[in-house]
Amino acid sequence: MNRIAISSALLLTLAGCASNSDLEATRRQLDLVNQQATNRIAAVETKLSNDKLLEMVSQVDSLKAEVAKLRGDIEVLNYNLQTTQKRQNDLYNDLDGRLSHLEGAGKQDASQPAAARQAAAGDSQASPDYDKALNLLRARDFPNAINALGLYIQQNPQAPQAVEASYWLGVAHTALRQYDAAIDIHRRFVEQNPGHHFAPDALRNIGNCQRELGQVDQAKNTFRRLIKLYPKSDAAQKAKQQLARM
Repeated sequence: MNRIAISSALLLTLAGCASNSDLEATRRQLDLVNQQATNRIAAVETKLSNDKLLEMVSQVDSLKAEVAKLRGDIEVLNYNLQTTQKRQNDLYNDLDGRLSHLEGAGKQDASQPAAARQAAAGDSQASPDYDKALNLLRARDFPNAINALGLYIQQNPQAPQAVEASYWLGVAHTALRQYDAAIDIHRRFVEQNPGHHFAPDALRNIGNCQRELGQVDQAKNTFRRLIKLYPKSDAAQKAKQQLARM
C-alpha cells in the first residue's frame, strides 16, 4: 500500500510539473507572437509614415517648381508688357508729332486769305470737304475722320489733295490700331507715289504697324528698305534707331 501511495504521489507531482512547463511554454509563445505582431505593426506604421512623408516632400517640390514657373511667367509678361507699352508710346508719340504738324499747318492755312487757300488747294470745290476731314483728324476724332477721308477720296479721286488724304487715312487707321488696314493703305500710297514727301513716313508707318502685329522680320525689312530708298529723310534716321533696338 505504501508503495502504491508513493507512486501515485510521484505521478501527480510529475503531472503537475508537466502542466506548469506547458503553461510556461505557451506563455513564452504568446509573448513571442505578441512581440512579432507589435514589430510588424510598428514596421507598417513606419512604412506608412515614410510614404506620407515622401508624398508630402514630393508635393512640396511640385509646388516649389510651380511657383518658380509662375515667377518666370510673370517676369516674361512684365517684360513683354513694358516692351509693348514702350512700342505703343513710341507709336503714339510719332502719331502725335504728325498730327501736331498737321495742326500747325491748319493754323497757317487758316491765317491765309480765302483766295490764297483756294489757289493752294488747286480745287476750290474739293477743298472744304478735305478741310472738314482734316479738322476731324486734328480733333482726334479718328472714326469720323476715316469716313470723311474715305468719302473725299471716293468722290474726288483726281483732286490734288486725294493723295495726301490717302496718307492721312492710313494714319487714322493706325491711331485706331487697325494695323492691317493701315499697312494696306500706306503700301499702296508708297507704290503709287514713291516721290511724294510723305512716302518715307508712310513706309516707316508700315514698319511700325508690322512690329505691332508681331511681324518683326517684316518690320526690319521695311525699315531697311526705307533707309535704302530715302537715306536722307528724317524717317530713315528714326528707322535706324528702331532697328538698333530690335
